[in-house]
Amino acid sequence: MPNELILLFLRFISALLLLVMLGFLFRFLWREQRLASADVENKRRHFGNLVMLREIDGHMHLTGEKFPLKPITSLGRAPTNSVIISDNFASSEHALVTLRQGQWWLEDRNSRNGTLINNIPVKQPVVISEGDIIGIGQIRLRLELEN
Repeated sequence: MPNELILLFLRFISALLLLVMLGFLFRFLWREQRLASADVENKRRHFGNLVMLREIDGHMHLTGEKFPLKPITSLGRAPTNSVIISDNFASSEHALVTLRQGQWWLEDRNSRNGTLINNIPVKQPVVISEGDIIGIGQIRLRLELEN
């Protein structure tokens, strides 16, 4: 009888340990799924657009092209950029628009011909806001933010 009681007790303990382990595994997987869902939702979120403008006869005209603004938006000629600039004066990796602590920043990526913000050369990262115009070569991009 005591051996049977010991075996029953060991079975009960092993079943309890198995349930605890499954509980921890379920909790871990649930947290990972929530974090992954939040990351996907953040990537889908629409922050605004960069609207392409071209200067014709001294006046700025919309080209109809809009590029979605992401938390990190790269600008340049290379196909790896978020916004591909087809202008001979644009560098492969020309500029970067980033969202940092609720503010949008523009930084020149050591481009050969420089980056402009409202016709002022960008020497160091600068805060940009709604309606600012980014200049890369002959291309101008107006920042339009979502509220």
